Amino acid sequence: MGKIVAIYGSPRRAGNTATLLAEAVAGAKSQGAQVEEIVLRDQKISPCLEIYGCKNAGECVIKDDFQAVRDAMLAADGLMLATPIFFYTVSAHVKALMDRCQSLWVKKYWIDKSEPGQRPNRRQGLLISAGATKGKRLFDGTLLTVKYFFDVLDTRLWDSLLYRELEFEGDVEKHPLYLQQARDAGCRLADAICADNA
Repeated sequence: MGKIVAIYGSPRRAGNTATLLAEAVAGAKSQGAQVEEIVLRDQKISPCLEIYGCKNAGECVIKDDFQAVRDAMLAADGLMLATPIFFYTVSAHVKALMDRCQSLWVKKYWIDKSEPGQRPNRRQGLLISAGATKGKRLFDGTLLTVKYFFDVLDTRLWDSLLYRELEFEGDVEKHPLYLQQARDAGCRLADAICADNA
């Protein structure tokens, strides 16, 4: 069975996106997937300092917990990413991880000279996100950002669960359907990865 990395991107350990992701993880595990869970708030990941130490070999020269998270993502068959919405995009914890993946972008597009869309997607990715408002375009920025983040990881945005009007910790517990949808998505992601690896 495939390996999935689940990335908890909320600054709240028991926030709504964390609760939803835990359900997706449970679903994937129920299908036999191996899931590694990474809580970004527990990692020491500096923002990108734009010093371009990565331009020679595509390796970030800032040494911290980024390398272990990067290696886990690259070794996985599937990714789950959960983030609340902050100013119409991902949380600061997630954005720091994304920005540090600039080293992978340099490797892929500058060093290896890959053309956009040239390399096949090796992974399937699930996005789970929640925002407090009802805004029609609440998730537009996040979806675009995650799409390009997943691209550098050769990952297809396989599905996204996007929920409005979830602000305070525990709000999602009032919506059992959302929790079931997250668990079902985890099951389906595990099945999709298994089919890809068959």
